[in-house]
Amino acid sequence: MPHTHRRRHRGPKPDRRRALELLAASPNGCTEALMLANGFPVEMLVELIRTGLASAEAERMVEGGKQIEIARVRITDPGRRVLKGALS
Repeated sequence: MPHTHRRRHRGPKPDRRRALELLAASPNGCTEALMLANGFPVEMLVELIRTGLASAEAERMVEGGKQIEIARVRITDPGRRVLKGALS
């Protein structure tokens, strides 16, 4: 049986890289809703947070006279290093 070689990718997968690039370009981070609107599934956001490449923080704000809670996602220093390594 022939042996197949798996290609190893350097840096994050394209969608993860795109998510990290969006977060890196946003000094205050992005809301979860904005990330979802840009096509990033919740599972990817959870993976970025779980692996330490991003962090999330709950924030309260007033919208239409009602107080709501949002999640703001920010890139971490390890996330910036991964992104920098992927671009080198």
